[in-house]
Amino acid sequence: MSHRPGSGLAAVSTALLAMSRHLEVRDVLKTIVASARELLDAEYAALGVPDDHGGFAQFVVDGVSDEQWRAIGPLPRQHGILAAMLHKAEPERLADVREDPRFEGWPAAHPEMSDFLGLPIQDGEETIGALFLANKRCRGAAPEGDGGCGFTADDEALLSILAQHAAIALTNARLYERSRELTIAEERSRLAHELHDAVSQKLFSLRLTAQAAAALVDRDPARAKGELQQVAELAAEAADELRAAVVELRPAALDEDGLVHTLRTQIQVLDRAHSARVTFDSPGMRALPAAQEEAVLRVAQEALHNALRHAEPAAVTVTLVRRGPGALLTVRDDGKGFDPRTVRSAGRHLGLVSMRDRAGGVGGRLTVTSAPGRGTTIEMEVPGG
Repeated sequence: MSHRPGSGLAAVSTALLAMSRHLEVRDVLKTIVASARELLDAEYAALGVPDDHGGFAQFVVDGVSDEQWRAIGPLPRQHGILAAMLHKAEPERLADVREDPRFEGWPAAHPEMSDFLGLPIQDGEETIGALFLANKRCRGAAPEGDGGCGFTADDEALLSILAQHAAIALTNARLYERSRELTIAEERSRLAHELHDAVSQKLFSLRLTAQAAAALVDRDPARAKGELQQVAELAAEAADELRAAVVELRPAALDEDGLVHTLRTQIQVLDRAHSARVTFDSPGMRALPAAQEEAVLRVAQEALHNALRHAEPAAVTVTLVRRGPGALLTVRDDGKGFDPRTVRSAGRHLGLVSMRDRAGGVGGRLTVTSAPGRGTTIEMEVPGG
């Protein structure tokens, strides 16, 4: 079946716009697969990104339920027709994949497929992925037997256009993630310096105070007792610094657990580690695109770090609520507050700049409200996908 030029162009345009909106590799892969399946009116679609060991680093499907996908089992290996597309970098259009001599079967839970169309996704000479579609839906009379209606040369040409733009979108997403990894490495380096300075000072003071206590034990037990109390306080402060650093350094399981669960887990750790009461609420919250979730998590971590390290609060409350298609993060403490006009002297300048950059990077905005003796409220609003 041929596509009408007008409707096909509009569908391709919609698909390309959808791909260009995402920066995370996983989101780009999902968008490509969903766009390809809808564009060619197929029952199933998949996209595999090969690894260097004969398997797939990532494999995204559309048209298969989560239950089916779990039942299918491990990701496929690069064999049969999948390997042919990856290694020969040529399209494959088959009337019935099951009758091809390269077909090697599939797991028992795998859906039955017949007509098949596959195209490599290439960045120059490198094959960076492959698109697979199966079971083209029929319009009008159903075909005889259990086969689909068959993909056409027009379908192949349309998918080829999509694959070329998918290569650009996927390459851009990879570059973005590499850039973000460099940023994370820089942040960890900054944190390591802060941790070294803070904990080293605490441990140095701890050692001197312990030495003083030891020298006073025999001749002035009362003063020795006071010095030992100071040792206990310094040890507790050093432990707090270390716990806070561990929370920041531990990788967030956003991909597996989602933003709400990851935030709740980290806030529970902070609540146990600090004397301040730290709470979290997320009524009616739903998932956001990966870039937004990453930004919200990092801003929440920075705001919590500032509150617990500088504000001396009795309580810190974190809320994450829906705001239209997006979300609103609020981190509020009842600590000593500060004058935003003298933020540099308050020791938070770099933190606020970092948070504003993160919010702006996903099209959001950050608002900081504070005054001496009246606590601090940080709000971050982010749009939806």
